[in-house]
Amino acid sequence: MNFNRKNIYNPLSISLAFLILVSILFATLWILVPPPPRSIELATGFPTGLYQQFGEKLQSGLAQEGVSLKLRTTGGTIDNLALINDPNSGVDFAMVQGGVADISKHSNLVSIAGVFYEPVWVWYRESAFKSEGGRLSLLSQLKGKRVSIGNEGSGTLSLASQLLEASGLGVKDFYAEKLKPLQALEKFKKGELDAIFLVSAVEAPLVKSFYETADIRLMNFEQADAYMHLFPFLSKVTVPRGVVSIAYDLPRQNIQVLAATATLVGKNDVSPALVTLLLGETYDVLKTHSYLQKPGEFPSDSGLDFPIHVDAEIYLKDGPSFLHRYLPFWTAVWIGRFAKIVIPLLVILIPLFTYIPALKSLLLRLKLSQVYEELKAIERNALNSEFREKNYEDLENIEQRVGNIKVSMLDAKELYDLKSHVGEVRGRLNSLSQRKS
Repeated sequence: MNFNRKNIYNPLSISLAFLILVSILFATLWILVPPPPRSIELATGFPTGLYQQFGEKLQSGLAQEGVSLKLRTTGGTIDNLALINDPNSGVDFAMVQGGVADISKHSNLVSIAGVFYEPVWVWYRESAFKSEGGRLSLLSQLKGKRVSIGNEGSGTLSLASQLLEASGLGVKDFYAEKLKPLQALEKFKKGELDAIFLVSAVEAPLVKSFYETADIRLMNFEQADAYMHLFPFLSKVTVPRGVVSIAYDLPRQNIQVLAATATLVGKNDVSPALVTLLLGETYDVLKTHSYLQKPGEFPSDSGLDFPIHVDAEIYLKDGPSFLHRYLPFWTAVWIGRFAKIVIPLLVILIPLFTYIPALKSLLLRLKLSQVYEELKAIERNALNSEFREKNYEDLENIEQRVGNIKVSMLDAKELYDLKSHVGEVRGRLNSLSQRKS
């Protein structure tokens, strides 16, 4: 007990306790502000699609910043949503086609950014529409035709189904086949299909396989404005003559197509630093993807299904932070983390520092009060001869302790008052001892 009383006021003990407290706070904040992962996984799509091509370019850029990006090929958007929702899949990000997801089922997902348009291409054979002059301009013309509407797990299947239903075509009104793009193209070449739905950016390698096919044409969506009114996630995009292929003159005239927005999607607990890195690399990648979009149109916060991540919104509006603009990624990350840890600590500790003088004064008063309590006990027992020796021993101990107390100039009066009172108690003891002698 006496040991605790002596050490509770010891400056060394106080300093040690303070350092322990700061260490605990620092460690807690360090855990609460974790660094971004050095390895992440992105669900893309078909090996020949633009999702995969975009992922490969993103992979190359991230590798230069010390972040490893793994790519997982899938059947498309539906598969990607299932993977990113599965906590055991290992997928951190996914490419998602706009208008496909049921937002109520994916409350844990956020948009990082829209990255490019994905037009709805409807490829068709002229000979299948002879009664319409060899032209397909309304989806209702597909009644009774053989049509590939996309494979299971793809965004094409979901969007094509919505468009056909809005056009008044039920499953019994045409012959639907759920095929992968290249499977559908093979059947088309054999004359076993009349039309194929494909949702893909014009830059995708997959598109080349289509326009190199003989006698294939592209549908002009003459009702594009009506579909946009019904499906707000769609945009109307003008495809200039020959932009798909100058050599094959596709399309043979300016046409209108509907386009969804391909979105880079992540989980809502994604590291803000990683959001900044992904967006920075996305800007670089998209410099070479501008066939249909205007320069600087993407990455974008428009046409997104999922709410945009707050840090992505700030980045798209104001650009990267000061640190990420001028420093290498990991340098900026560690400085940023340190700032996020130190600033809260300073907010806590600076007010404490203002109370240090008062606390120091309080501790001194407590220490002096303890001595006064001991002096009172000696005076109470001063007349009792049985406590004579003990009183002198206790008083000598007090004098030693008081002599070792160090105080500031401002507190010197309290210390010398105490020494004076200790001397008075010794004087009374000596006087009593002389009387009894």
